[in-house]
Amino acid sequence: MNIEERKNSINSVIRNIADFIQEHKDIKDDFNEYLKTIGQNSKNGVPFQTACFNYILERNVGEDLKSIPELYLENNKNLDKESKTVVEAMENSISSVFEIKRVNKNGFELLNIVNERRYNIISLMKMTAFRGMGQGDYIIARIVSIDGDYYLLEISGVLPSSKKTEAYRYAVAKIIQNPELVYLDNPEKQKEIEDDVAQIYDKFMEFFGKSEIITTNKYADDLIGVFNDYAEEGKKEEYENLIHEPEEYRFFSVSEFNNSYDNFLENSLSGFSSHKEVYDVGIIYDKELGLYAIPFYGTFNKIFEVKDYTKITNYDMCIKYFLENDKFSANLIKNVAQKHSNFMKIVNAVLGKNYSIEELLNKYKRRYLSNKIMSSTTVLYRSDAFSNTLGIIEEDENKPQINASAKIGRNDPCPCGSGKKYKKCCGANL
Repeated sequence: MNIEERKNSINSVIRNIADFIQEHKDIKDDFNEYLKTIGQNSKNGVPFQTACFNYILERNVGEDLKSIPELYLENNKNLDKESKTVVEAMENSISSVFEIKRVNKNGFELLNIVNERRYNIISLMKMTAFRGMGQGDYIIARIVSIDGDYYLLEISGVLPSSKKTEAYRYAVAKIIQNPELVYLDNPEKQKEIEDDVAQIYDKFMEFFGKSEIITTNKYADDLIGVFNDYAEEGKKEEYENLIHEPEEYRFFSVSEFNNSYDNFLENSLSGFSSHKEVYDVGIIYDKELGLYAIPFYGTFNKIFEVKDYTKITNYDMCIKYFLENDKFSANLIKNVAQKHSNFMKIVNAVLGKNYSIEELLNKYKRRYLSNKIMSSTTVLYRSDAFSNTLGIIEEDENKPQINASAKIGRNDPCPCGSGKKYKKCCGANL
């Protein structure tokens, strides 16, 4: 099949799936509700085409939380081989931030600043549609690989070369939300991160003697910092004074977790100690997925340890929080279930269901069962996008910017100009 035939095939499939989500009796209501939720019809809402792509390729619907491409294939069993190939490929499309390295006759040469790979992309549209876009500009785009060729599905945003800071901030925000994007379609990067995970796990066990530590948010940042000093420099400091239990194990809403995009990056990197409330935090090292700092992990475990779990404040909300929060892996849920024989009994009582652990994970942690998703803390440490972003979130624009290419010791003065040590400032969560 030549390029033009393949482009026509992709465009045809996109149109057919777009019709499918607007006409299928069990999907169209969810799609319309989704449009309202994201403000698609508002003045500053998401363009309809972008909303369609996001819904088709990121939404899971129904009791079994199936993807739209999966449901489309189930409802169109007589699809020809070519259409089926395109649908299956679309489910594995890549949404990221790209720098335009060259504008070609039929597409672009792009650098994915999240996974650090270069791509030669074939456009599904005529290149005249992209007038005004040139080398050095940044695009928020979605691409798909079919039979070794990459095609541009859509561009949802464009930033001029002068907006590099904004482009990299957005890239880091995407990494924090979806850490697998750093090594998606880049096996070399994945191997590099996996090697790091294995080595640091051994150091974590050497330092703490176990894979889980519980303290409060007021001490969690310092505890992680002390461990990082050991991992990098081999210096083992005393840490017992950083282990504190909360006065009461309880679950509640933490205002700092409700981030808008405007302050998402700042709040994500500022550390736990800046939060007003006091709550427990689990410092956990997953042998496969890396380092996690998980709020209310102690409370979550406490539910299955006490005689009467209903005495734990907001126990039901806590259980649902751990199941529904996409940041918490299937491994985390499995580990807690293995420690507590009453886990499924209590979870089912709260949910009003009769799930097995396998059914529970398939419903709530399906993405983790089919993908290797390492922790955001782990992948940020190996991300060039994050390195290039350090220092740019400082409010004082006159402060010197961090040289991302320079090796910064954790005890060195932070290059952002705060006057603090690097480990107590921009490097606090690394």
